[in-house]
Amino acid sequence: MINRHLRKAVLASVAITAGLLMTACQSGPGADASGKNGTGAAAVAEKVSDAETSKDSSGSGSSGTANAANAANSARSKGVSGSFRNGKVSYLAPGKYIVSAPGKGDQQFWVADDTEVHGAGTICGDAGSRVDAPCTLDQLEAAAKKGAVGADVEMRNGVATLVTERRAAAPQGSGTGSRETAVDGVDKGRGVSGTWFGNVSLLAPGKFTVSDLKGVEQQFFVAEDTDIRGYDDICGDAGTAGRDGTKCTEEQLETAARKGFGAEVVISNGIATSIRDDH
Repeated sequence: MINRHLRKAVLASVAITAGLLMTACQSGPGADASGKNGTGAAAVAEKVSDAETSKDSSGSGSSGTANAANAANSARSKGVSGSFRNGKVSYLAPGKYIVSAPGKGDQQFWVADDTEVHGAGTICGDAGSRVDAPCTLDQLEAAAKKGAVGADVEMRNGVATLVTERRAAAPQGSGTGSRETAVDGVDKGRGVSGTWFGNVSLLAPGKFTVSDLKGVEQQFFVAEDTDIRGYDDICGDAGTAGRDGTKCTEEQLETAARKGFGAEVVISNGIATSIRDDH
């Protein structure tokens, strides 16, 4: 009887142990499946997070680029414009300079391919000449690298449209005195007057020279009421212009003067009253 009870107890113990093992086996795969599912969700979450991070980073980059472009556009649109007289131009970097003008402090500016540069001995040209010489941007850079150049700067949106070297005053006692510019003469009513027959060339917007038969050049300006007549060189056509020629614009005059043309120029106080090409 005792053996029978022991045998039953052993069998019951074995059954319980087997049941526990089966339960453990059944819960094992479930746990593994749950674990796998959890790992899969985490991976997806990580990918989504990575995608969002990548998107944010991409968006941030685009925004940064856009902001940089906007800043550049803003800088261009807010560039300084004006006249800086009696200044000193110094070199900063290729294409970039600074002008120090009385009452205006220091102002940085750029030069462009269409920036007009005129020299009077330092940038280029001859200090003894009565007219300014057209210079290149390379000559401006070379001169400014050696030291500050006395010049007047016309600026538009941070870019120089005209850089004109100022003539150095002659030392006192030299007997020559300081030169008076064409503008000074006009302002004081001492501009040149007369009639010239010669070649007309452009110095700067609104400013020209006409050379006489001996090749001596005379500077002059044009005004809104300057009578400009063309017979083919400035504008118009020689066959249809007629006796009075064709009335031309100042823009047409400047275009023709860049190449040079012969003309009769009547000047009063440094300002041309009439210009007629001699085609």
